[in-house]
Amino acid sequence: MTATTRNEAPVAIEGGGVELRMQEVGGGMSVAFVRFPRGADMAPALKGLPDGLCQCPHWGYLFKGRLRMRTAGGDEIYEAGQAFYWAPGHAPEALEDCEYVDFSPTKEFNEVVNHLKAQMG
Repeated sequence: MTATTRNEAPVAIEGGGVELRMQEVGGGMSVAFVRFPRGADMAPALKGLPDGLCQCPHWGYLFKGRLRMRTAGGDEIYEAGQAFYWAPGHAPEALEDCEYVDFSPTKEFNEVVNHLKAQMG
């Protein structure tokens, strides 16, 4: 069994107020601790992925803020206090300062994170 905290998880992406800390926790899954400042829009960094959207599923909990999730089926709004499942095919935009934790399949999540690093770097 593996456990980690936000402070122990290595930083995978950082810049412009965005912080993503990520750690593999076992069972082919990774945990991510994410902070997006108000106005952060990940859509430009997701260009080049299929449909220009994140193709990794995420299960998690939004601790703080409001987030618009763009999907092919339309926008959905998530608010602090909600547990969520984001199916493949989404692009987040922070409507307020956001903080959440999510769990994702490591292989798929690494593919997206590597793409984001290349776009943001």
